[in-house]
This record gives sequence, C-alpha cells and structure tokens, in this order.
Amino acid sequence: MKYSIRRQMAAIFIGLFVCILGAVLIINNGFLGRYYLSHKAKDLVRTYYAVDEVLQEGSLTDLSVLNGIISRTERGNIDIVVTDSGGKAVFSTLGESDPRLSQMISDVVGQNIDADAVLEQTENFTIYRSTADSDLNNVEYLRMWGIFSDGSWFVMQSPLASIRESAALANQFLIYLGAVGIFVGGVLVWLLSRRITQPLMELTRLSQEMANLNFDAKYTSGGLDEIGVLGSNFNRMSEQLEKTISELKSANNQLQKDIEQKEKMEEMRNEFLGNVSHELKTPIALIQGYAEGLREGVNDDPESREFYCEVIMDEADKMNQMVKNLLTLNQLEFGSDEVQFDRFDIVGLVRGVIASCEILIQQAGATVDFIADEKLDVWADEFKTEQVVRNYLTNAIHHVENEKRIEVRIRRDGDKAHVTVFNSGKPIPEEDIPKLWDKFYKVDKAHTREYGGNGIGLSIVKAIMESFHQEYGVRNFDNGVEFWFDLDAKTENTSLH
Repeated sequence: MKYSIRRQMAAIFIGLFVCILGAVLIINNGFLGRYYLSHKAKDLVRTYYAVDEVLQEGSLTDLSVLNGIISRTERGNIDIVVTDSGGKAVFSTLGESDPRLSQMISDVVGQNIDADAVLEQTENFTIYRSTADSDLNNVEYLRMWGIFSDGSWFVMQSPLASIRESAALANQFLIYLGAVGIFVGGVLVWLLSRRITQPLMELTRLSQEMANLNFDAKYTSGGLDEIGVLGSNFNRMSEQLEKTISELKSANNQLQKDIEQKEKMEEMRNEFLGNVSHELKTPIALIQGYAEGLREGVNDDPESREFYCEVIMDEADKMNQMVKNLLTLNQLEFGSDEVQFDRFDIVGLVRGVIASCEILIQQAGATVDFIADEKLDVWADEFKTEQVVRNYLTNAIHHVENEKRIEVRIRRDGDKAHVTVFNSGKPIPEEDIPKLWDKFYKVDKAHTREYGGNGIGLSIVKAIMESFHQEYGVRNFDNGVEFWFDLDAKTENTSLH
C-alpha cells in the first residue's frame, strides 16, 4: 500500500536517525574543537601544578621525579622546557637536536603574545594559541608560558593539529556508523513493524467485511496490547451489529407483512363489499319490484298474488342463506369459530347427508352411487365435516349433466380417509380451477343464478379444511368433475394443533 503504516514507520525512523546524525555532525564540527581546547588547557594547568609541586619538594635532577613528569607529559602529548632565569634549559622532554627546543627556549625569553590568542591568564602563567614558524610548516600549538614557584621559567605546548584530525575522523566514523545504523535499523523496523501492521491489516479486512454486512469474519490475532483490545472490541461490535441488523430485518419483515396484510385486508374488504353489493342487488330489485306490484294491485287474482309472494319469499330466503354463509365464512377465516376435534364415523355422516338431499337429487333427475366400507372412524369436527360434504354434494347436484350420475366414494389411504364426490358433466376450464376457492367466484354465472348459488360454498370448504390442516382439491375428467378431501383416520388424534 502506498500509504501503509509499515512504510511510514520505516520512513519516520530513517528520517529521525538522519536528523540525529546530522545534528551530531554539526555539533561535532562546531563544538568539538572548543571542548578539546578546554580539555587541553586544563591538562596543561594540571601538569603545571604537578611539576611545580615536584620542584617544591625536590629537584628536577631526581630520576624518579623526571620519570613521573615525562610519563605525564607523554600521556597528554605535551612538550615542556624549563629554563633558569638566564634562559638556559635545565629540563626538556625534547632532544637537543629537536628544532622545537630552540623555538621553545626563544619563547621563554622576551615573550610577545597576541592578546586575541590568550585563552587563560594568571600571575604565574598564560595559556594561548601560537603558530611555530619553522620547518614544521606553521604548526599550531596550544602553549602555556610562565614561572614556577622556585623562579624557573617554562614553556609547555601541545599540537592542535590532532584536534582537527580527531574531529574529521570522528565525523567520518559517524557517517559510516550512521549509514550502517540506518540500513540495519531500517531493516529491523521493517521486520518488527510487521507485528504491528499485520494485526492492523486484519482489522482493516475485518472492517471491510463488516461494511459488506459479513459478520462471520472475526479478529483472530489476539494479544493483550492496545491492538488486541481493539480486535476484541471489533469482534463484540460485529456480534452486536449482526444481532441488531437481524432484529431490524425481522422488524422490517414483520412490518412489511403487516403492511401487506393490511393492504390485502383492505383489498378483500373492497372486494367483499363489491361482491355482496352485486349479489344483493338482484334479489333486492326483485323483492322491491314484486312488492310494488302487490301494493299497486297489478294482478288481482289470487294465483298471481301467490306467485308474487313466492318470488319475494324465495329471494329473501336466498339473501338469508347468503348472509348465513358469509357469517360462517367470516368465523372460519378469522379464527373466531373454534374447531372441536372428535372421533366419528365418516361413512355414517356421508350416508346421512345423501339421505337429507334426496329431494334435490330427485329434482335434478340424478342417481347417486355411494361406495364405502361399513365404517371408517376419523378425527375432525363433525359439524364442519358435514358442511364440507353437503357443499360438495349440492354442488355436484346443481352441475350434474349427461347421464346424471353422481358417485360418492370413501376409501382408506394409509392413515387418511379419502372422500371424493364425482358428478358427470362438463369439465371445469383449467384457468378457472385455481379461482374456484375464492369468495363469490362463479364459473357459469347464469347457471349459478338459476339454482340460487352465490359462490361462497367452496370458500367455506377451503376455510374448514385449512382449519383441519388437511388436503383438499378438484380433478377434471373427460366425463365430469371430482371434488375431494382427506381426514385423519389414525387410531389416535394427531390432527389437533
């Protein structure tokens, strides 16, 4: 990544190291010389007091004393020349052939020191910077000129060329060391930063998964540091978000269902009102028309008045029957009619319904074949089961044609009792079959009107069978139509929900 933390950490480390190295080089160039001069000046002062103390206690001719002085001056890279008041050298760390000896002796006599070169001055000595003009090619020294407590004159000097050389070597060494340090440190930072960036990359991937609503991804690197705690918090946040979004989706789905249910109820209400109005319009118009005819005395003969009264009563009876069916259907659809499961003989119940419809069967000129065993017990609501059988049978009577044959059959199919009602006649158009169970739907409206049907019977069958949690349906044959339903025929009642 272009802006990865790993690169930024490496860049910050290298930049910081370069800044520190540069600062050290600047300080080294600017202050190392001064520090060295200060250190050398103190070293000269310490040597002065050490030699002066020796002179107070003894003589420079003492071998042990001389060795001590020589050892001290060698450690500090200091040359010293001591002369008497006449300028004769009584002690020197230089050889007699060393050209620096004559230069230092001449400096003892009649000093001419530039005031700007003086670094420190007391009653007994003066410390200054000086350049020796000789074959040594203008070598710069730090010198100390003065007098010991015994009256001896001296000159001590230490070359300053080593300062510049030491500074240059130190700077060169620092550059080499810094380059190696930058390389090694950069590699170490690059490698060690992986311990930080890898968990962060995992957290980045985790946040992307959460943004995509994938809450299965979890932080797995662990750890007790800040990143580990952050990862644990990410996991908890993921769980909470998943739970919250799940609850929101459930609430949204429920709200959607409620809205759809409300819209469906409103649609059903409008459809119901339209259908009821349509179904009531014809009988109300007939009742109104025949009642007005009776009031105005359109026909005064008794037979005509009786016919008018019969029409009014017949239409009123149809309206009454439709209202009863609507009330029954309303109770079934909205669960206000409690289902009472009992064990009863379905064969006997069907036989009784056929017997009660004998007059209608004779009026239709039909014959009924009832095929069943002597007895078959089922679990269901007996009264509602009778409504289903009666609706199927009356529907078959009203639509029977051709050879006018109706066949009612009951057979056991495993743990089910399978009841079918077949009537000969025209098959139902396939596009109308899914709509048969809707309220007020009529395949042949003119024929339905003839026998006073209102399209509610099969809706009642649907509501009853769904309250039983049992199957039902219709099948077309070449010579007729068969309606069927199943009931639980187990020894024990398992239909109760």
